[in-house]
Amino acid sequence: MTSDDRTRQQFQKMTETPIPRLVLGLAAPTILSMLITSIYNLADTFFVGQISTSASGAVGVVSSLMAIIQALGFMLGHGSGTIISRSLGSRNADAATRFASTSFFTALATGAVLGVAGLAALPDFMLLLGSTDTILPHACAYARPILLAGPLMISSFVMNNILRYEGKADLAMIGLVTGGLLNIALDPLFMFGLGLGTAGAGIATALSQSISFGILLSMFLRGKTVSQFRLSAVTRQPWEFLQILAGGAPSFGRQGLNSIGGMLLNIAARSYGDAAVAGMSIVSRIFMFILSVAIGVGQGLQPVASFNYGARKYRRVRSAALFTMEAAFVLLAVLMGVCWWKDDSLIRLFRDDPAVTAVALPAFRYQCLAMILHPVIVVTNMTFQSVGKAGRATFLACCRQGVFFIPLILLLPSHLGLLGVEVCQPIADVLTFFVSLPFLMGFLKQLSRMEPAQTPDPALS
Repeated sequence: MTSDDRTRQQFQKMTETPIPRLVLGLAAPTILSMLITSIYNLADTFFVGQISTSASGAVGVVSSLMAIIQALGFMLGHGSGTIISRSLGSRNADAATRFASTSFFTALATGAVLGVAGLAALPDFMLLLGSTDTILPHACAYARPILLAGPLMISSFVMNNILRYEGKADLAMIGLVTGGLLNIALDPLFMFGLGLGTAGAGIATALSQSISFGILLSMFLRGKTVSQFRLSAVTRQPWEFLQILAGGAPSFGRQGLNSIGGMLLNIAARSYGDAAVAGMSIVSRIFMFILSVAIGVGQGLQPVASFNYGARKYRRVRSAALFTMEAAFVLLAVLMGVCWWKDDSLIRLFRDDPAVTAVALPAFRYQCLAMILHPVIVVTNMTFQSVGKAGRATFLACCRQGVFFIPLILLLPSHLGLLGVEVCQPIADVLTFFVSLPFLMGFLKQLSRMEPAQTPDPALS
């Protein structure tokens, strides 16, 4: 099949398939990928928690490092992915290859810089991320292999997002699921079988993510995609590179602020001891798993919204956003019900320590109540990012962990004590919902007005 044939076939799939089937078809492998990724994060939390409460706290510290890696990968992957999808929607395959190549090679270079800088100042870096003195040895041992694999991990996020934006979420799933399952299997082998302790969890993560990188890269090298990676195709135009950064700014803001928010949460919690750091870390990891369902459904929306917006099929963009919100709400309502029913057992599964449970359980219940608002938050942010409204998308992406959470985590603990640490995230989520809702409603009305005025595509007439 020629490149033109692949482009034509993909255009028909993305612009003619019924919205529910298209969104769910793209969301299903993405949800599975997100769940597996979250499960191996939970597996790290579970296995490391068997060592000690201090080791369990190291998971929360290193999760801030992982958020930095994700922020860089998502910024380049989403930034190029939205442009690639809109380019394919307007049938410009050359632009797709140019932006794919630029983001991929930039990711490799960025990961190398992060790895060298992080390893050179590792103890200070971990303290900056919220480690206590007793958690520090575990955090350094856990983070060292992850920093070494940083270039491959950031590049994997880029490739995953490019595949999704091309409408090939099933190919992205293969690489991510393989890496996640391998990580789960290697954790106990390295940590307990080989006696490597916390370092074993880091080695398992680094090795499994490197294998995932190889699988994802093979999709591009074997011609499974429309866009390709060629060093000669890397853009020489600064404004095109800035387009990638602008398009990825919402993801960078969201993930980067997750890292900063996690760091500040650890710092606030460590005033109450290692048990508080471990308890909040466990709650964060559990809700990262739950939120991955809403994010997975939202990521099924992204290629549909960006592709059809590029093809000027605005009614399909609106229908996709509404359907995605409804589907995410149903899935989260079911998950919240199960989690509320088994809250105490779920927390003790990761660390059966009364001091940890005493901190984690109230925070868990507060977050359960706020989580049902996330379909609106996720869909609003991802819709604006997908259609190229970078300014609005960036502001909305920064609301949850930046505009609201950071001031709350700096102020509430000093007034409410430990309760202030536990309620910061749920309050930030509620405030973000009330900001996001009018943005979404206004844009959906705008899409309805744009549809009758669009110019028919001569290639389809």
